[in-house]
Amino acid sequence: MTRRRPVLVVSRLEDATADAVTEELNRRRVPVMRLDPGDFPETVTVGAYVDGCGLSGSVSTATRWAGIEAVRSVYWRRPRAYAAPQGLTEQDARWCAEEARCGLGGILAALPGAHFVNHPWRNRDAEYKPAQLATAHRCGFDVPRTLLTNNPRAARGFAREHGPVVYKPLRATDYRGSDGRALTVWVDEVAPGDLTDGVSATMHLFQQRVPSVADLRVTAVGEQVFTVRIDGCPGVDWRRHYDDLTYTLIDTPPPLARAIRSYLESFGLVFGAFDFGLDSEGRPWWYECNPNGQYAWFPHPITERIVSAVADQLEHAGAPS
Repeated sequence: MTRRRPVLVVSRLEDATADAVTEELNRRRVPVMRLDPGDFPETVTVGAYVDGCGLSGSVSTATRWAGIEAVRSVYWRRPRAYAAPQGLTEQDARWCAEEARCGLGGILAALPGAHFVNHPWRNRDAEYKPAQLATAHRCGFDVPRTLLTNNPRAARGFAREHGPVVYKPLRATDYRGSDGRALTVWVDEVAPGDLTDGVSATMHLFQQRVPSVADLRVTAVGEQVFTVRIDGCPGVDWRRHYDDLTYTLIDTPPPLARAIRSYLESFGLVFGAFDFGLDSEGRPWWYECNPNGQYAWFPHPITERIVSAVADQLEHAGAPS
């Protein structure tokens, strides 16, 4: 790990997307260190120093070691939350986890000279749906009429005036049923009568439904843009029907590619997974941009091209010219 500058992959073990990129880097004989902050402090050890030379030191896992100043690039995927040792009181555990987040998280975010795909703070800023919608509008995307509210009367009025309307969660927050099973809150169509006074309990996002004939998933990696047309969705949210869909890699219209690059620049992103609805006139309507979206579920020929583009970003960042 010391002879060539390594790539740091920050993610949990159960991450097929990070697995695919790690395998590609291994195939290219690029040194890789994989680290999950959720393993700290059990199997992750850090010693960082700040002196006249700046930030230096080392980070190690059960199987790998790397110098902090030697990390070439960071692939920040989907790590687990910062944790605390077992056996602590709730208050002590919360304190330790927050110290870990600010300490280890602060070190990983400040690696000197490292190229991030994406920087975790840029991911965080780009996850807020209201900011996404406002930025998308500024960048020239066609954005469906949208209401963000906790006012039940406003929600019912919006649904009556602009229906059909869909509800979209503002974040993919963990949610479990009474039996402990993980549940997903899907995008779904709602009618005025569905919108009870429960709307007042928190923020909600309602959006005019796009009369789409297909969907687009556009994955941008630096200057490369991969547009996949998705056909065959029988409902509102195609993520519920992966196996029933067809995926076709198509050329990206130049105006769409320009708007996507403008959007990435606005948030300081290298990577973004964009979703659009395609209407009968071929007009793409903005849905969202996941700054850390998945792509390993595509058919292999498509996934392979995106994995290669991500690996290029990580391998060649900081390489000697």
